[in-house]
Amino acid sequence: MAKSAGKEERGSERQCAVTRLRLPPGALLRFALDPEGYAVPDLKAKLPGRGVWVSCNHEIVGKAITSHVFDRGFRQSVKTADNLPEQLEALLERDALQRLSLANKASELILGFDKIEKALRRNGEMSLIHASGASLDGCRKLDRFLKREQNRPEPTGLVVNVFNADQLSLALGRPNVVHAALRNGAPSQKFLLAVERLQQFRAGSAVDAAA
Repeated sequence: MAKSAGKEERGSERQCAVTRLRLPPGALLRFALDPEGYAVPDLKAKLPGRGVWVSCNHEIVGKAITSHVFDRGFRQSVKTADNLPEQLEALLERDALQRLSLANKASELILGFDKIEKALRRNGEMSLIHASGASLDGCRKLDRFLKREQNRPEPTGLVVNVFNADQLSLALGRPNVVHAALRNGAPSQKFLLAVERLQQFRAGSAVDAAA
């Protein structure tokens, strides 16, 4: 009977099968073996059986494929999708947007420029989301407002400029979402962690493209 991932891999760190560095689980991606012999992403690290951990980085996932890391990790010949890094980026993006939707359902989002300003006056301990391609003037105004309300050179709240207006609108079930503010509840924190993971993965792609 296959062991669950939780029983197999306890502890606060995992080892990247490519770099051999020990890192927190959030900085890596777990891969499991499907019935057809493919290495498949296991973002929630819950699939049963042996797992192979690889740094959450586009370039390193590519190296895992070309250097046959999955064959060694699973101790057999393993197949991988031709566009595995691109699949992973899409999965990480979808995961973040799903978490944003859950934060909205938990009433942790405030939408609309004027409502965000009022909310920041009441409680400056928030994070901001701007659609990519949003007006720079509007973004800067809200960013300055966040800094002023927190009275810090670098506010504790994060500013997210990762998704376009169409993606935000679809995730939140609202038309033309350009700006949003996040209260600092647990669902919002999970969204921000998912965004950080997506950006970490994409940074590897940017390094690869610049090489």
